[in-house]
Amino acid sequence: MATPSILGIGTAVPPYSYDQAEIMPIVRGLFKERVENLDRLLKVFEHSHIRRRHFVREPEWYISDHGFGEANRVFAQSSTELCLSAAGKALAKSGIDPREIGAVVAVSSTGVMTPSLDAVLIQELGLSLNARRIPIFGLGCAGGVTGLARAAEQSTALAGAPVLFVAVEICSITFQKNDISKANLIGTSIFADGAAALVVGAGPGGPQVVSSYHQLFADTYDIMGWEVADSGLKVLFSRDIPTFVRTHIPRVVDEACEHWKIDRKAISSYITHPGGAKVLDAFADALGIDQNMLLPAYEVLREFGNMSSASVLFVLDNMLATDRLAHGYGLMSALGPGFSSDQLLLKMA
Repeated sequence: MATPSILGIGTAVPPYSYDQAEIMPIVRGLFKERVENLDRLLKVFEHSHIRRRHFVREPEWYISDHGFGEANRVFAQSSTELCLSAAGKALAKSGIDPREIGAVVAVSSTGVMTPSLDAVLIQELGLSLNARRIPIFGLGCAGGVTGLARAAEQSTALAGAPVLFVAVEICSITFQKNDISKANLIGTSIFADGAAALVVGAGPGGPQVVSSYHQLFADTYDIMGWEVADSGLKVLFSRDIPTFVRTHIPRVVDEACEHWKIDRKAISSYITHPGGAKVLDAFADALGIDQNMLLPAYEVLREFGNMSSASVLFVLDNMLATDRLAHGYGLMSALGPGFSSDQLLLKMA
């Protein structure tokens, strides 16, 4: 059985785009009477690692009151639109007849749909009504890596048939105007909206999807996740993630390489989720690699912010478009709620 390859990739962002300097005064106006040391906390907007982000609504929407229901309706509409755009690009690049798609894997953690997003995409894109449907919720930032792994596995199970994988996050609708926690303010400074789609299957194309490796860390539920409230999804951060990366990632990557029967030195490219500049710095330090190897991740962070599961796929798209995915093995890596670390081994011919 041939190893699945990435046959096409596409990305999409919503129309409203703002510099950090435009967003910071809005956040200051909302919280200035309620948060102590606000100016010190708002310095996160001044860091050069994020220049611009994209959102599904204009600022006025976010400073108005919204319940979970209204926010989720925005999620359903926006995620569908973005996924149709990204998937259309991926299918066009792949040259695959949409009716040949054997399965759809749809990943998101910022809203819910029933019927699920994959059911909508199958019909709107003209895919086979017999295509397998695999909706996945709750993986957070790790969803781009894990979802691609599941898509490749589906292709293998379907004798190499092409599989459509989409990851979409509308992070902006989780902003809580009445939450004065540090986690909410940090989230307001880094998260953004976007979608990515890939077609995976047998045949000549881009990098091969060789294998995956998952590590769940015991008793770490509190590190990252959502608190589901009447007002929507409230972001939770409770530990120093860069320190966690420096402590645990070297062992995880070594164990993954042992599982794959390769030496870590055989990895020539790193496709890393840009969760934040400090997280990327910690990843480079932990593995003893030059930060220039993560330059595409820093670039995606700067121009798009953190789009959760979609971000690492934007990094992959960036590297393929600029011919920066070196021949040999590439390591896709992301962290997510659980707390967990997901690795995916790619191979570029």
